[in-house]
Amino acid sequence: MSDQERCAYDFKNMKAIVVGMGKSGKAAVKALHELGCAVTCMDSNSLSKLSDDIKDYMAVNRLKVYLGGEEPKSYKDYDLMVLSPGIPMDKPFVHSAMKAGCEIIGEFELAYRLSKGKYAAITGTNGKTTTTALTGEIFKAAGRKTDVVGNIGNPVITAAMESRKGDGENWFVAEASSFQLETASKFKPVVAAILNLTPDHLNRHKTMEAYGAAKANITKAQTEDDYLVLNLDDEACMKLGEGSKARRFPFGRINKPEAGAYLDGEELVIKDFDGNIHHICNRDELKILGDHNVENALAAAAIIYCSGINVEIIGEAIKNFGGVEHRIEYSATVDGVKYYNDSKGTNVDAAVIALKALKKNILLIAGGDGKAQDFTDFAKAMPGRVKALVLLGRDANQIEEAARREGFTEIYNEKTMEDCVARCRELATEGDNVLLSPACASWDMYPSYEVRGRHFKECVSKLK
Repeated sequence: MSDQERCAYDFKNMKAIVVGMGKSGKAAVKALHELGCAVTCMDSNSLSKLSDDIKDYMAVNRLKVYLGGEEPKSYKDYDLMVLSPGIPMDKPFVHSAMKAGCEIIGEFELAYRLSKGKYAAITGTNGKTTTTALTGEIFKAAGRKTDVVGNIGNPVITAAMESRKGDGENWFVAEASSFQLETASKFKPVVAAILNLTPDHLNRHKTMEAYGAAKANITKAQTEDDYLVLNLDDEACMKLGEGSKARRFPFGRINKPEAGAYLDGEELVIKDFDGNIHHICNRDELKILGDHNVENALAAAAIIYCSGINVEIIGEAIKNFGGVEHRIEYSATVDGVKYYNDSKGTNVDAAVIALKALKKNILLIAGGDGKAQDFTDFAKAMPGRVKALVLLGRDANQIEEAARREGFTEIYNEKTMEDCVARCRELATEGDNVLLSPACASWDMYPSYEVRGRHFKECVSKLK
């Protein structure tokens, strides 16, 4: 769909039901109502548990509402059902709507149909937030009008509506989760990137095949005029691109693509489609730690190059990038001990990456909502790196069991983040690193990983 086709998309004569009144759901309700669509709101919570802004909006605009498990008797009058990302597709009411002929879409698909501009979209199990933030910084350094949106925290629908009012070329740099891509159909980024694929969210997707298929939707509508950036070092990731029509421009830290971004000794370089090699920077010039961040920088470089930005701008912006909040974020040094916030490490693979980045002398805080993961690989990464394991949260016992199977016994169980930080201070000596890298989601104790990470930093600040 072109900008003109998307902006001319007729919502006035449509009826839509938006399910889930969280951040993205509220944005969808307001956007559709503004465009003249007849909107119905639906949420599993009671009215008292909704935020005041959406309660006021529903009341002032007299929107039809179904709350606390109520739903329409029939969905045959609805053209669209817009699902918030946290709602699984296997819910009975979703099947009822599909059977009635209602199109099921999500926030990304809706935002794309609403927007005016081009998309660079990024998905993968790990590294999405860092790569998205870095890509956005390079776009801005190049002087492009850019919105950094999606799973990184800014609703893409809000930015999409703003884009309809402006002139000139607008770029959306979008972090896309599997939940957001599950319902994508017409969503067509100029550049799509799949960074890696490791087990995650299997409590939602059930199988790795289904999880991978959701990720692969990022390239579903791409054509020969578009680009697909894939991780050449990740076989599962490369397989996700096999059905794509887009031109491949992969990246590799270990392997070198015929055309793409890769690590040549200690140099990050780009090899263009004509075989010319362009220097980006030396890995020692990166401010972000670890091999995984070399990969993130290479991915961002590939995305940016496919977007037509000069290599010199790419290199300078990458060297100046200091990282993102909650991803191996340095928080403080107290009595010679460094504290790092990696609350974004919500799965085993991400937490292992953090352990490898800090290397040794780690007092590790972990635990939370385990999302039906196997913690064996997490436990295997601890010996030689982790001095003590401090656990909290609902599925802490699963991590403890995995650690003990691997012969790791220096384990402490605590009830609160305050207790975890206090325990680490008691155990740590000068030169040690205290790392919050939970390998779990936050939902058993916190509404988001951001809230968990900030609480950790507050607890650390009190040590001073």
